[in-house]
Amino acid sequence: MKVLITDEISQEGLQPLLDDPRISVDVKLGLPVAELHRLIGGYDAIITRSGTRVDPPLIDHARRLKIIARAGVGIDNVDVEYASKKGIIVVNAPFGNTNSAAEHTLALLLSLCRNITLANPSLKSGEWKRAPFTGHELKGRTLGVIGLGKVGGRVALRAKAFEMEVLACDPYISEKRAEDFGVKLVPLEDIVRYADVISVHTPLNEETRGMIGDAQFAGMKEGVIIVNCARGGIIDETAMLAALDSGKVLGAAFDVFSEEPPESETVKRLIAHPRMIVTPHLGANTFEAQKNVAVDVSRELVNYLDGRPMENAVNIPRFDPDLMEHMRPFMGLISQMGEFLSQLAPANPDKVVFTYTGKLARYDCAPLTVCGLAALLNRQTEVDVNMVNARLVARTMGIAVEEVRTTETESFSNLVTLAIHTPEGKRTLAGTLFEGMAKIVKMRDFQTDFTPEPHMLVISYADRPGLIGKIGTILGEEGVNIGNMNLGRRAKAGEAMVVLTIDSPAPDAVVERIAQAVEANFIKQVHMTTVK
Repeated sequence: MKVLITDEISQEGLQPLLDDPRISVDVKLGLPVAELHRLIGGYDAIITRSGTRVDPPLIDHARRLKIIARAGVGIDNVDVEYASKKGIIVVNAPFGNTNSAAEHTLALLLSLCRNITLANPSLKSGEWKRAPFTGHELKGRTLGVIGLGKVGGRVALRAKAFEMEVLACDPYISEKRAEDFGVKLVPLEDIVRYADVISVHTPLNEETRGMIGDAQFAGMKEGVIIVNCARGGIIDETAMLAALDSGKVLGAAFDVFSEEPPESETVKRLIAHPRMIVTPHLGANTFEAQKNVAVDVSRELVNYLDGRPMENAVNIPRFDPDLMEHMRPFMGLISQMGEFLSQLAPANPDKVVFTYTGKLARYDCAPLTVCGLAALLNRQTEVDVNMVNARLVARTMGIAVEEVRTTETESFSNLVTLAIHTPEGKRTLAGTLFEGMAKIVKMRDFQTDFTPEPHMLVISYADRPGLIGKIGTILGEEGVNIGNMNLGRRAKAGEAMVVLTIDSPAPDAVVERIAQAVEANFIKQVHMTTVK
């Protein structure tokens, strides 16, 4: 895997990549857009921070790209939807700089309330003034936290330690989470009306862009304090400037802006305002955070190479982290089943049904479905199909995808069944795990018992004496060794299905010779890439 790094990333945090002989890393900082477009086609992964825009033109030039890794929380510089259409996985590092951002929020708030940025240069210039720098305490004030996620939650906890009253607005969390933080969950209107300090901690999207504007400032208390260490654009900067000029807002502390670096007069005037404390997007800029986010995205790339679930992929359905290890073997099972069946099923499928039976059905099986769907479709299209774009590719191909779950089971504690419906009829494959190994236990209505191997031969024919011997003889004469054989029959002297594991691929002429010798109803050589 070739990895391109386009922004400053902690060298120490990249160690998982540097230690892996399968990965080569190139660091190219500050590339002009045209040069980046020229180079990106040779790389399998790109690691960025906020300084590189991963937009459709860049993605179109990235012919080999499998992963876009954002070493940080925000992904507003990445066109996730377009990357998903191209089957590119987008990962971020949502936890690595959480503490850093929360501490920076409190640092800005305290600096503003105690006039640190004014008193410091005054004293250094030789003055000894105290009265002009009289500040405000946090104790007893009401903090309104907009967005009680990873950073907002930590800010709320730290504010409680300062004996502040904390209100929180977040439509996507439960009341139980708010209670865990010891804060009261209220609508945005109550934050605006009652808070003495308002701090935003939401992502930037269509829902949050400009969510604090003229109307909200008009409803706030006189002398309110505003803090933004989340994303520029959540607070309307023109409205913010007007509120500072009017005195409605006592002071504001911003770490982020809609333009970075600033270009428009509005943003420049906001930064220069005397009641504004500003830093150049430093919320995640601690040595600890930079190492943490680099380690997180580096591990995700290694997980990808190892075929392990990616915990921080923003465009892949994923299990609760507590279930990831439990579910991982089933993802391997269903990938093998999808690849196996894709080589046996008739053309032009119109529906695929995934059925989960037993204990497995108690869990969310959506990631298993897209994993199996990706394996099933990957041989049917020129597009590289993976968990990111599997459903989109299926929809484009006109294939309906259904999922069925039932905890009732007769034979196996867990059973995964994959059925493909085509104009020629339905093809079914069922599998389970036995001591951690994938087992195919049913093909069509034949009971089977085999483990997928790299080279296999599937044959069905009218059962007659001596045919198994003929198959073995022909393969032996051609130097093709049989590793294992599984025979399924409907009835004595009825239709039989044999699945052979062979040590090496059989030449087409050999397959044709076997077909004629046993008068095969069906014969197909299967090559598996998901097993070694």
